[in-house]
Amino acid sequence: MGRTSKDKRDVYYRLAKENGWRARSAFKLLQLNEEFQLFQGVTRAVDLCAAPGSWSQVLSQKIGGQGSGHVVAVDLQAMAPLPGVLQIQGDITQLSTAKEIIRHFEGCPADLVVCDGAPDVTGLHDVDEYMQAQLLLAALNIATHVLKPGGCFVAKIFRGRDVTLIYSQLRVFFSSVLCAKPRSSRNSSIEAFAVCQGYDPPEGFLPDLTKPLLDHSYDPDFNQLDGPTRIIVPFVTCGDLSAYDSDRSYPLDLEDGSEYKYTPPTQPPISPPYQEACTLKKKGRLAKEIRPQDCPISTVDTLSQPLAALQRHTLMASEVEDSELNCPP
Repeated sequence: MGRTSKDKRDVYYRLAKENGWRARSAFKLLQLNEEFQLFQGVTRAVDLCAAPGSWSQVLSQKIGGQGSGHVVAVDLQAMAPLPGVLQIQGDITQLSTAKEIIRHFEGCPADLVVCDGAPDVTGLHDVDEYMQAQLLLAALNIATHVLKPGGCFVAKIFRGRDVTLIYSQLRVFFSSVLCAKPRSSRNSSIEAFAVCQGYDPPEGFLPDLTKPLLDHSYDPDFNQLDGPTRIIVPFVTCGDLSAYDSDRSYPLDLEDGSEYKYTPPTQPPISPPYQEACTLKKKGRLAKEIRPQDCPISTVDTLSQPLAALQRHTLMASEVEDSELNCPP
């Protein structure tokens, strides 16, 4: 029952495997598209922080399947190849990455830029919200280099105390900004998605990846928005109300009458950053304090040998000095 327990606890995880998606997050983009028609008229799309590739899968099927569509996926981590998706293993904070994206589009800007990236959460909510905000701003910054006027930008956001400051920044560049919560996103999570449509940068704005958009030196007055000057954006829920509840556990035999059969993950991660930690945990060597009494005698002796040698060397040196002092001239 070990490998089936998560299938019961997370129905979207199970459905993602059964439908061939690399991750359950594919349903989030599909439900966002149902509400906002994100893919309508899109021929060039960019997926930032793409690994493991579930959003790239959706884009390749919805856009690349049209024949004239082009999808570029960008991530620092290696990702297994996907049909119809061109991959760039690069940093979204580097100008060279933006130039490579445009080169793959043959000099044309993108119609749609999406980002489902998130930092490794620490459990400290203020820290996690700040890190996610900086990641979103990095995605927005590179989007200003590759997105066409009137284009669309979708990115994950954590709805924290100062989230309206992010909304205000997004409203500077887009005519429409909404906060959307897909049905497949857990209600217990502060995760949501900023859906920004109608890219229209301020007159005279020049994209520059060297300047964080919400840095205090960017616009001090703008960063001190308070009270009624803060932007309140509409909150929209996406997905059919009769769809599965992401916070509920379901029996293995679903109501549609289909018989349950375990399905392995579609694509295991390639060299994930936590791979070494998993290996150490299996061997029982993760986060264990090594005490001297737990070490073998040979190990303790080996560790003490350099110190003993140093003491002997010091003693011999002092004996030489004493002997030289006691020698007659």
